Amino acid sequence: MHDVKLSDGVVTLSPLRLDDVDAHLAGDDELLVRWLSGEPATRAGTEAYFRHCIEQWATCGPLRAFGIRTRSTLAGYIDLRSDVAGLAPGQVNISYALYPAWRGQGLVTRAVRLICRYAAAEGATQGVIRVDPENSPSAAVARRSGFTYDKQLLEADGNRTDWYLLSLPDEVPPPIT
Repeated sequence: MHDVKLSDGVVTLSPLRLDDVDAHLAGDDELLVRWLSGEPATRAGTEAYFRHCIEQWATCGPLRAFGIRTRSTLAGYIDLRSDVAGLAPGQVNISYALYPAWRGQGLVTRAVRLICRYAAAEGATQGVIRVDPENSPSAAVARRSGFTYDKQLLEADGNRTDWYLLSLPDEVPPPIT
């Protein structure tokens, strides 16, 4: 697995591992189901997905999945994808989730800023955060992270998403201190 570790001193991002499965299952809640997965996580499904994430790192695939960690505890996850339908060359999709105990502390904003720096270093020119229009907390994270609203699109799955954009690396806000 890739030995990538990004940190601002409060939040550390490192690739998801199989030993993160229990923490993920413990943190899965109705908001994660509503906004991301559509159904409660299962051990088998989570293990399969984490194995896929590990393989993506090993094969330099289009997905880079990180655990959001604070004090060595998994607080959520964040990922970059370059293979999302509708992305232009150089754009990367950023998605994130935080477990209930860690919400409201600014951790996702820190994680987004860290992952934007990583994406820029890997050659991405623009970050994209796609948000369900009813998910105001996620939209607030995008705005706090320096992203600006661009447009609303009807996705292939029939759901509408608001697209927030940030040019990389020039517009990435400095780390939060």
